[in-house]
Amino acid sequence: MNNSDLANALLQVCQQRGIMLATAESCTGGMIISALTDIAGSSAVVDRGLITYSDEAKIEMLGVSPATLEAHGAVSRETVLEMAEGALARSRAGLALAVTGIAGPGGGSPEKPVGLVWFGVALRRGPVAAELNMFANNGRDFIRRETVKHALEIGLRALGDTHEMGVVP
Repeated sequence: MNNSDLANALLQVCQQRGIMLATAESCTGGMIISALTDIAGSSAVVDRGLITYSDEAKIEMLGVSPATLEAHGAVSRETVLEMAEGALARSRAGLALAVTGIAGPGGGSPEKPVGLVWFGVALRRGPVAAELNMFANNGRDFIRRETVKHALEIGLRALGDTHEMGVVP
């Protein structure tokens, strides 16, 4: 499925379950919320998208702890968990998706190379989880598009919709 199909499927599942959706995005700069809001009728389930590119934005808009950023960096499991929790706490959403990573072409290091992306997902009535993905360094656009795709897939999985990554009748 392409990103548009995945976004549509996620919106349908959210609507069927009466769940609002929020995003907290760093490396994608709003591409996830854009993929969702490109679809007519998305306002029925999309609450908000928080673009928190800088550390300051993560602290101010999501409540990410400065101590977390100092100890682990912006691109870390700990930070993405706090991003997902913060998006959920600061919205009417029942599902929050968060991403932070290194899209390149610069900014990578041996410990955190270009293509490394952390994903966070939080459910109002469930656990907060994080997942690491290492995308091929096939350019910034590729990494960001693949990050959007994977985030939408994670949203579907979190809601229990893994049947062909589509909507279960």
